[in-house]
Amino acid sequence: MVFNKAFDALRSPKITLGLMTPIGPELGRSDMVPVERSIEIAAQAEALGFSGVWVRDVPLAVPQGLTVANKQATYLDDPFLMLGAMAAETSTIALGTAATVLPLRHPLHVAKSALTLDRLSKGRFVLGIGSGDRPEEFEIFGKNLDDRRADIQAGWTTLRAALSPDPAERASLAYAPTTPPEAQIPMIAVGSARQTVQWIARNADGWATYYRPAEAQVGRLDLWDKARGNTRPLLISSMGLDLTENNTHEEITLGVKIGSQELIEHLHRLSNLGIDHVIFNIQRRPAGEVLSQIAEEVLPHL
Repeated sequence: MVFNKAFDALRSPKITLGLMTPIGPELGRSDMVPVERSIEIAAQAEALGFSGVWVRDVPLAVPQGLTVANKQATYLDDPFLMLGAMAAETSTIALGTAATVLPLRHPLHVAKSALTLDRLSKGRFVLGIGSGDRPEEFEIFGKNLDDRRADIQAGWTTLRAALSPDPAERASLAYAPTTPPEAQIPMIAVGSARQTVQWIARNADGWATYYRPAEAQVGRLDLWDKARGNTRPLLISSMGLDLTENNTHEEITLGVKIGSQELIEHLHRLSNLGIDHVIFNIQRRPAGEVLSQIAEEVLPHL
């Protein structure tokens, strides 16, 4: 199978780095991150040598939080429109959703957006797919939370046909959303997407896992290695990143508080586990500062 440019951008002989947008420290309780800011960050990441930029998909602003006291609503722009704007201001960096909530969207609408983004970006789009986890959204959209597993599988089949350049695969479509793409648009399962590791290995072009300490990943990645057999889907890890200006290494929720040298060592460990790409969710400090520090102190040593 021949994939588009995005697949090759995320996988190289060394581990590659990406960025989740909008940036964590810039998300407020009622304000939206200026679209110009997210586009500027994407262009900066590309210029500094990052390989991917990713956008969240939050259909509705449902308050979320670990405790009642810190629950807040996060207001986000449409991920496909945002990526289209980023595509216009970049030329090499891969652009992806992490993750499109497929059970709340018709797969043919998703396919149309994905195919258009692939054209706009000249083959730099990756479709990350997740199951969603906010009961309020499912109720409002008239969907059943318990149907997510089946909805993902059914939608995946339709998307696979629509995003393929292969006439045989596209034959199952009564009517195609667009003409065929020049190359296969990668479909990545984000989290478990309510599926088994075996299903993901058989059906997805990659798997994006949520952060765990490196030693805690070993067992899960052993299962992944057995499930994928002789195939080589992309293996991606997200990571909350509180990058410090001194030496430290502490676990935080879904990530680490860490200095540059320790981050280099940590990324080498992840690479040795087979992880191709890490998506940073920057926390606490301004994103521009953190990107520059990574470019100067981390990227040259990977």
